[in-house]
Amino acid sequence: MGRKAKLSLSIFLVVVFLLGFYMGAQGKRTVSSTNDKEIYEYLKTFSDVIDLVKKNYVEETKDKDIIYSAIKGILESLDPHSSFLPPDMYKDMQTETKGEFGGIGIEITIKDGFPTVITPIEDTPAYKAGIKSGDHIIRIDGKPTKNMGLMDVVKMIRGAKGKPVNLTIAREGATRVNEFTIVRDVIVVKSVKFRMLEDNYGYIRIAQFQERTAKDLDNAFKELEKSNKGKPLKGLILDLRNDPGGLLEQAVEVSDKFLSDDIIVSIEGRQREENKMKFYAKSKNGDYLGPLVVLVNEGSASASEIVAGALQDYKRAIVVGAKTFGKGSVQTIFPLGDGSAVRLTTAKYFTPKGRSIQAEGITPDIAVDNNMVKAKEKIVPIKEKDLEKRNETERNIKKLEDFNTKTLEDEDFQLHMGLQILKSWEAIRGKSS
Repeated sequence: MGRKAKLSLSIFLVVVFLLGFYMGAQGKRTVSSTNDKEIYEYLKTFSDVIDLVKKNYVEETKDKDIIYSAIKGILESLDPHSSFLPPDMYKDMQTETKGEFGGIGIEITIKDGFPTVITPIEDTPAYKAGIKSGDHIIRIDGKPTKNMGLMDVVKMIRGAKGKPVNLTIAREGATRVNEFTIVRDVIVVKSVKFRMLEDNYGYIRIAQFQERTAKDLDNAFKELEKSNKGKPLKGLILDLRNDPGGLLEQAVEVSDKFLSDDIIVSIEGRQREENKMKFYAKSKNGDYLGPLVVLVNEGSASASEIVAGALQDYKRAIVVGAKTFGKGSVQTIFPLGDGSAVRLTTAKYFTPKGRSIQAEGITPDIAVDNNMVKAKEKIVPIKEKDLEKRNETERNIKKLEDFNTKTLEDEDFQLHMGLQILKSWEAIRGKSS
């Protein structure tokens, strides 16, 4: 087959692919509508552009690169969370949900054209280096990141264990940019940590929602009761601060540990039935139904907001801290035949009472600023809602093994307040609560 014939076939296949994708998205609509006629015209323009690139671009281009770039552009123009995952990135993403992956340990989004930190994951190189929520990454290893795609940023930051990556950070309140050299590591995120705060009062922290989170939570309940000499806890603090989210089904299972029945979360999207679903709690043995305080902050997102929202709607817990991030959209992964995948926003989360989490977040029942760090540096949290509101101070959460309940008021004021609320539970909620 000649070069011209190959080129024509390549363009034809691209147009067929895009047309098929479009027609699949349209469901049972007929091709006779005005909109459908317009798509043929746009696809013709698209094929003309590919033809021009193939024939006239200064360097020879590969069909795969052109098509991947086109798909990438389509998805990244939709919202900060939709993206194209080439085979290597899709494989990495599957590994990440199991709780182990390579990198420095940050969750990021795109804000004003720059990659911006949602939260550093606890106990990771980024966390230990002092990366903060709200940090703008303006260069990676000296390369400007302005208008760079999210997946491209992730690819640059990730790398082999032991190799450093240099991040140039712009931070509000700082008079100059900061340089961070962070050594990559295999990131093993321990999903659930726990300990007794005082006699009869337990503490559980969920750092991220992974495949084993609900099972690890069951183990935490058992170990806390064992530490309490077999007696039921008088109260429990569930810490979801700086938890960037994770797996939806794990958020549902975790919520189910504290609720006896009814809806936990609903998702609503367009057309597809799987994008219109409700998830329910199931009454069973082993649930914790005692006094409960949930801690949240600006770094609490997605799955952690689902849990906090459900427990708040049913007045099952008192939510304490700062307003959450507001990442309430559902991303569905559509695997493709070549090992790549499309990550597409397909629906939005709603709490049991019908509140949208997207861009709104969860407002705590009791707003408590965390003054555990006495440094004057101001860190501005980012929000999903246009990522504009800037009025709280973000600080790292003290490591579980480091705090002392005797000095808790100075070390972690939000946690201190949560414990005081548990101790005053009957006065606040009544004996029957």
